[in-house]
Amino acid sequence: MNQTASEIVVVGAGMVAHRFVESLLSRADASVRVHVFGDEGRGPYDRVGLTGFFSGATGDDLALDRSIFDDERVRLHPGDRVTQIDRAARTVTTTSRRVVGYDTLVLATGSYAARVAVDGADLPGCFVYRTIDDVQALKDFVERRGRMLGRPLRGAVIGGGLLGLEAAGALQGMDVDATVVQYSDRLMSQQLDSAGAGMLRRLLEARGINVRTESRTTRLDPDRSGAVAALEFQDGSMHEADVVVFTVGVRPRDELARAAGLKVDPRGGVLIDERCVTSDQDILAIGEVANFDGRCVGLVAPGYAMAEVAATRLLGGDASFPGYDDSSKLKLSGVDVASFGDAMATTPNALDVVYADAVAGVYKKLVLSDDAQTLLGGILVGDASAYGSLRPLLGARLGADPAAYLLPEGGNEAPGGELPDEAVVCSCSNVTAGRIRQAVHEEGCTDAAAVKGCTKAGATCGSCVLMVKKVVGQELTKLGQTVSNALCEHFDMSRRQLFDAVRVAELTTFSSIVERFGRGRGCDICKPAIASILSVLVGAHVLDGENATLQDTNDHVMANMQKDGTYSVVPRMPGGEVTPEGLLAIGQIAKDYGLYTKITGGQRIDMFGARLEQLPAIWGRLVDAGFESGHAYGKSLRTVKSCVGSTWCRYGVLDSVGMAVKLELRYRGLRAPHKLKLGVSGCARECAEARGKDVGVIATETGWNMYVGGNGGFAPKHAQLLASDLDDDALIQAIDRFFMYYIRTADRLQRTAPWLDDLEGGLDELRRVIFDDSLGICADLDAAMATHVDRYEDEWAATLRDPEKLQRFHSFVNATDTPDPSLAYVAERGQIRPATSEERRSGGVLIAGTALEVRR
Repeated sequence: MNQTASEIVVVGAGMVAHRFVESLLSRADASVRVHVFGDEGRGPYDRVGLTGFFSGATGDDLALDRSIFDDERVRLHPGDRVTQIDRAARTVTTTSRRVVGYDTLVLATGSYAARVAVDGADLPGCFVYRTIDDVQALKDFVERRGRMLGRPLRGAVIGGGLLGLEAAGALQGMDVDATVVQYSDRLMSQQLDSAGAGMLRRLLEARGINVRTESRTTRLDPDRSGAVAALEFQDGSMHEADVVVFTVGVRPRDELARAAGLKVDPRGGVLIDERCVTSDQDILAIGEVANFDGRCVGLVAPGYAMAEVAATRLLGGDASFPGYDDSSKLKLSGVDVASFGDAMATTPNALDVVYADAVAGVYKKLVLSDDAQTLLGGILVGDASAYGSLRPLLGARLGADPAAYLLPEGGNEAPGGELPDEAVVCSCSNVTAGRIRQAVHEEGCTDAAAVKGCTKAGATCGSCVLMVKKVVGQELTKLGQTVSNALCEHFDMSRRQLFDAVRVAELTTFSSIVERFGRGRGCDICKPAIASILSVLVGAHVLDGENATLQDTNDHVMANMQKDGTYSVVPRMPGGEVTPEGLLAIGQIAKDYGLYTKITGGQRIDMFGARLEQLPAIWGRLVDAGFESGHAYGKSLRTVKSCVGSTWCRYGVLDSVGMAVKLELRYRGLRAPHKLKLGVSGCARECAEARGKDVGVIATETGWNMYVGGNGGFAPKHAQLLASDLDDDALIQAIDRFFMYYIRTADRLQRTAPWLDDLEGGLDELRRVIFDDSLGICADLDAAMATHVDRYEDEWAATLRDPEKLQRFHSFVNATDTPDPSLAYVAERGQIRPATSEERRSGGVLIAGTALEVRR
């Protein structure tokens, strides 16, 4: 290969080609010239994030960094496919009949999506899931077919791997009844063992996605219009389907290489060595078209590694492709799955450490060396939060009890502190902890965004971003520097700084805020945070104008999505107080809509199982009965729990119910960095458990004691006494100021307990701010709370009056209020819930348990 090559032609304009060109240009001199030829009429885009297209992402949102094509050394030719390689002349010819010479040719043609080789595979309504054009065509067909048939569509995804499950989620998001058809005995058979796949199946079916395993499709049948109507299986059974998506794998696009006489594996793929060089020393192959050690792999991380090797070799450096990293993480809302390393425990004498909780829908397995010290691989289903901590430790000593990584609350951070330098933090770009440390110490990177720019860590799937931030923070602390508290890569300010900036500048929209103080289009970190800030400062409805595009999934429809894809309905019951008429109304609504009902720990009634299109009708009846939104979906006030107090209890010394009602009506709808809960106990017996709340109020003979900073959840903490013997007015004023000070100064998603821990001066300083006005802001805090109280309006009542807002609750253009007859339900303690497939087959309810075991 010519190590001083200056004329480089890249065939293919996908993610791997983009990475190669980016890496090459960042190190090459002015003599290099690069031509990039792509089939699609657009520049490179993020194929990993393709499913985001169905949740509003556009081609521009998915586009990769286009700035590299502004470099005078590179020229992109979109939509001009290379049709011929002349190895003797060292030229390529394209569809536009352009002939371009090369010193080095780089094949990055990728792969194409395969279809099952059966009759009917090309019928209208049959799609693959590979490009933006593919998903656009699928989306357009679903909309047209739905209008024509006048009912929700039935869909089938043939192939139960990573991509198949993402495609099923995309279909479900378009209100298509999705069934995954898998030839083998389990889902994700390349990544999961039988137990993990079984748990995944239960999670999917609880979410409303049907699963059919051990089913070989033999034919697709059309209807009278010629479009696909049904699948036939080898056992003679059939499945009706109006739309079919094939996700049965990819095949390397090696036809150019074959025609040019390059060596190709009999099963497909251009043969390369560890330098990514083909049988022609002037031609390299990278990505999914390349066959190394007898394998082609359809993952982006190995392609990126090949791109870096190829660029380094072209520039005269020494680099070798280390082999394939098959680590993967499922990107499906509400279903966490990850697999890495030797997940199937094929290493001799390997140990399995397994945690399984069928009730919670969690299965976790770590594969360890025979001395239980070295991590060899793992499977995480239902809770993949530990993936970012465990994946970098692959091949290293765990340094802690393996169970600490698996048990609840043990997987957010790796026990034992720092990662070794050789630990791979970002598997997509093969970035180690040592490389991140180098970026901090030698290249001046001071936050995760800067590290991403230097190393590409976190630039692809994003699953490693939290670990990148942790490593950066550790290194900055060693250097004695202040760790960046930037909200995200789009805003250099912290949430507290941004709150003050927006307030002073009197900005009212996200676009004006990002234009003034940020950059880019925003992300799922800054958008909800700014939505919360605007809710406090502006007070507009969560679905008004730009606000609607900033909200989290739950706020977007003002209901809590459950794991089966339905929603819960939670009307407010201030202080737990409700009239008999209110109870009757709730009972009748739950009965009419077949909802599961439960009394919550916050003394309210939850109704589970409502479909999206049913929410307005249910809330219409609740509003008519005098109920308001309980804001169970928002980062806002949830409940004010109370005992019966002096009204009924012989021990009560003050009216705890009356105070609880007063507080809940005052703070209802108050948005905050995290959810807020209060409790009011009528005496020191503490029946309302007030000291486990963000604000706890306990009655004494001489007034109210006020406690702050208590939290439940993953890190339970008792609240601390802030003030004693307050009368009603003084108590309410103190709570007003506490909440407003917290809302203005807390970090994103920071609850009151850690906020108080981080507050300089602690509880004593908080007392000085609230009671002594040490910062001179109490009048401002009082006025802000008064404004909130004055402009409060129930979100659901306002929505029901606005036809435009109601349109978002139509899950499909032809959706009706008729329940799906294919759904099955089972009785459980006198109520119904959706049945799993196992229950449908057996007719019984599974009794699930929890287990932790070590297997050899």
